[in-house]
Amino acid sequence: MHTAHRTRGFTESVIRGMTRLANEHGAINLAQGFPNFPAPEILKQEATRAIQEDINQYAITWGSRRLRVALAAKYAASYGIEVDPESEITVTCGATEAMAAVLLAIVDPGDEVIVPEPFYENYGPDTIICAAKPVFCPIWAPPSWELDLERLEKAFSERTRALILNSPNNPTGRVLSQAELQAVAELCQRHDAWAVTDEVYEHILFEGRHVPIATLPGMRERTITISGASKTYSVTGWRIGTVIAPPEVTEAIRKVHDFLTVGAPAPLQEGVAAAMETLGPEYYDSLASDYRSRRDLLHRHLEQAGFRAASPQGAYYILADFSEISALPDDRFSYWLTREIGVAPVPGSSFYARPGDGRHLVRFAFPKTLDLLGEAGERLAALKGGAA
Repeated sequence: MHTAHRTRGFTESVIRGMTRLANEHGAINLAQGFPNFPAPEILKQEATRAIQEDINQYAITWGSRRLRVALAAKYAASYGIEVDPESEITVTCGATEAMAAVLLAIVDPGDEVIVPEPFYENYGPDTIICAAKPVFCPIWAPPSWELDLERLEKAFSERTRALILNSPNNPTGRVLSQAELQAVAELCQRHDAWAVTDEVYEHILFEGRHVPIATLPGMRERTITISGASKTYSVTGWRIGTVIAPPEVTEAIRKVHDFLTVGAPAPLQEGVAAAMETLGPEYYDSLASDYRSRRDLLHRHLEQAGFRAASPQGAYYILADFSEISALPDDRFSYWLTREIGVAPVPGSSFYARPGDGRHLVRFAFPKTLDLLGEAGERLAALKGGAA
């Protein structure tokens, strides 16, 4: 049976595959990044109210006006960005759909999209679906994961249409500095390229501050900002993503979004809008503080067990080097850790185009309660006695 050539290099999501393995073996799932604690009450109450009041039919394709207005107000308050909710905002079915819709709207077959490594696993397939060429570029340099601007500059060419930028970064936890962002902005302007930014972890910060590249001089008109509710409000299953872009490209993004999914869930948009309207700076400060405690606890347990890892500046992952624990490759070590120790990570090779670059790494997610992270630490302590 014939299948499209573009799909033949695709595999099952390694992250979701590790979740299945964790469930099969009763392991603590530190692979897939979803919280095991409740979302803020305001979201649940408002979504429930919306369902009871029969806000259950299609919302406006590009998002309910209430949510778009709330998002515009939030960006103005948080970053000083004035956004037109009518012509510059699109609500999608999660940030995952947002990235696909954006690339389909701006990339032509044969164009190049720079994908910095290590990367979130969807970026390459999203580019390939557009019949474009992903240019994988290892620019996050371990162990500090600082940006290698020289390598990034060499990745640009006359065919470069876009650069995908993710800060705070998954999987490294790196938060780009103002100086790094300015250097990236200069490259995008010099090569007339779009900056497509994945900013879903914008409020999960431990060091520095989140600076949207769209706020830098000359970047508002060439930046497409993707974010969503999943991480900020602990509702990864709601699938509410957002895109902010200049009007002319927003029109194209909305057309693609319409034919991909029609629209995001109407009652859940009401819940997210209520959160944006109601939750102030103290909520986002508390979110970061709570995640800092989780980061510190897991990082301490990992180091005590023999892993080597930088403490992340943002997001909720730790990318750890296990080479002093085991000589196994990352996938086999991850399966062994899940089956025998009862803690599931993600193999590091899944974040690289060349698997060998990540064979000594695994990623752990810490959006979990402190007691569950403590239990994971107790299990990992068994590694002190030797590993596979």
